[in-house]
Amino acid sequence: MPPPPFRPPPGYARVRVVGSFDELVTTPFADGVNALCWPRTLAGDFSEIVAQLGDGEDITTLEEARLRALPLSAAGRTAVATLLEDQQLLRARGLSPSLDCIRRYPRDEPGAPVSTDVYSFHADSATAPTDTYLCTYAGAASEGLRHEEARRCVDVPELRAALLARFGGPDNGEFRDYLREHCYDLHYVPIPSAQPFSFGLGHLWRIAVEYPDSPVPPCVHRAPETLPGQPPRLLLIS
Repeated sequence: MPPPPFRPPPGYARVRVVGSFDELVTTPFADGVNALCWPRTLAGDFSEIVAQLGDGEDITTLEEARLRALPLSAAGRTAVATLLEDQQLLRARGLSPSLDCIRRYPRDEPGAPVSTDVYSFHADSATAPTDTYLCTYAGAASEGLRHEEARRCVDVPELRAALLARFGGPDNGEFRDYLREHCYDLHYVPIPSAQPFSFGLGHLWRIAVEYPDSPVPPCVHRAPETLPGQPPRLLLIS
């Protein structure tokens, strides 16, 4: 039975569903919308690709030659064709997508007052207008958090105080520079009533990035926790 069609979480006005790749890349972020989703039910066996890779590095980047060389069933080859087609669509827009098999990401040092690894809710940032594209094909999907349910770590008094103690100086311009240099100002904690949502499998997303004069707030998101026994993720990101 095919999965149900993707629908934004109830009351989540910041996600807009589009019907094609062209609509995904051309629809402007406006009126508070900071995430666009092209929902898809993909044919093929993406888990077979992950299984054929076996045990390896924590993050393995998959180039076209390696994908085509894998001994796969017809369903696996169908999945490879989709992976290559998605990358070609993005490259035709001048983007540089990366396809990775992810067993685990690096973690921050234990005991840090604010986590800045990708398992923490965060916003991507840039110095010029840009967006982030991503799609999870296998494994646990990325998670999003509506902006109204997210609070910057540096705005939480106890976390700011802990960071200030680590900085070892007064709360002034130098401290604010310190927060930016270490990306503390890009990480968020959910409010108690927050309801994170899944990006789902097979859906191609375009999410807003924080940059000067952006018309919308950035999309707050994170990588899912990698639990023992869970299969690796197959993720496209650009």
